[in-house]
Amino acid sequence: MTEFGYFLSCEEFGPADLLDQASMAQDAGFRSLWISDHFHPWNDAQGHSPFVWSVIGGLSQRCELPVETAVTCPTVRLHPALVAQAAATSQVMLDGRFRLGLGSGEALNEHVLGDPWPIADVRLDMLEEAVEVIRKLFTGEQITHRGRHYTVENARLYTLPDTPPPIDLSAFGPKAAALASRIADGFVTTAPDPELIGTFRAGGAGRPVSASTKVCWAASRDEAVRTAHRLWSVEQLPGELNQILPTPRHFEQASELVTEETVAEAVPCGPDPEEHARRLRAFADAGVDRVHVGQMGPEQRGFFDFYRTKVLPLLDGAGPAGAGSAAERNGRTDRTDPRNGGERS
Repeated sequence: MTEFGYFLSCEEFGPADLLDQASMAQDAGFRSLWISDHFHPWNDAQGHSPFVWSVIGGLSQRCELPVETAVTCPTVRLHPALVAQAAATSQVMLDGRFRLGLGSGEALNEHVLGDPWPIADVRLDMLEEAVEVIRKLFTGEQITHRGRHYTVENARLYTLPDTPPPIDLSAFGPKAAALASRIADGFVTTAPDPELIGTFRAGGAGRPVSASTKVCWAASRDEAVRTAHRLWSVEQLPGELNQILPTPRHFEQASELVTEETVAEAVPCGPDPEEHARRLRAFADAGVDRVHVGQMGPEQRGFFDFYRTKVLPLLDGAGPAGAGSAAERNGRTDRTDPRNGGERS
C-alpha cells in the first residue's frame, strides 16, 4: 500500500527548522523524508536556501527516516563527480537510508555560475551522462571519463557505503519519463499522472514511484489560502516557466498572474481532513508507492498534529486494491523507497 512521507522545503526554512520538522515528521508517523536542493528560493517571501548536503548530515543525527534529495541537478552548478561524493557520504551517514533523486534542473538554480542554460533535450542528454559518471564512481574504482559533456580524470571515491544509493529520476514529460524508465532505479513526480507512471514502469517492474504535493493547514481555510498564495503561487505557473525563469524576482512577476482563487482550487487548504485525504488518495490511485506531503507556511506543529490525528488515519491502506509498495511487491522490506527536473514536452 502507499506510504506517506514528509517534504522538507529548503526554499522556505533554515537548517534548524528543517531538522525540527524531520523529528516532528517521524513522531507523527511519516515514513520517509524528501528534501529539496536549491541555490535560490522561488521567491523572496520563502526566504531560505541552505546547502542541502549539510542539512542531510544533520538529519542523519536527528531521526531514523530514509532521506532523498528531490531533486538534485547534477549537470551545471554541480559536477556529477561532486554529486557522487556527496551522495556516497550521505548514504554512509544515513546507514543505507539515502536515495539520490536527480533531475534536469531549472535555470533559477543552475545559471548562477554564468554557464549557459541548455534546451530541454540537451539537459536530458547531460543528465544521462551525469548518471553514468555517478554510477562509475559508486564502484569505488579509479575512473577516467571523457564524454560529450563531462571530463573526470583519475577520480576515486574512498568513503563508500556498503550499498550505493539508488538513483531516482524526476520527470514532468514523456521524454524524461522514458529516460527514467531506461536508466533509473525509481521515478520521481509531482503529479498523479498514470500515463507518465506507465511510461516509467514499461521499462521494468519493481522500481518505486514517489511523488510530492504541498498543502496548507491552518485554523481557517481563508487563512491557509492566503498563506499558500503568498508563498507558493509559483506552483500554479503553466508550462516550462519553472525551468527557464532565472531569478526569484522573475518568478514573483509571473506569479502576479496567479489568483487566490486559483490556489484555492488547486491546493488542499485549511482544517478539513477529507480535503487533504482526497488529494493524497489521488496519488495512491495513480499507482504512486510513496507520497511526500509538504506544509506551506509557519504552522508546522499544527500541521503535524492534524495529520497524525486526523489525516493519516483516513489513509490507512490507501492504494489500489492488491497494490503495495514496490518493495513489498518484490518481497523486500527496504524502507528507503523515495520538485524539479525534466521537461514538459
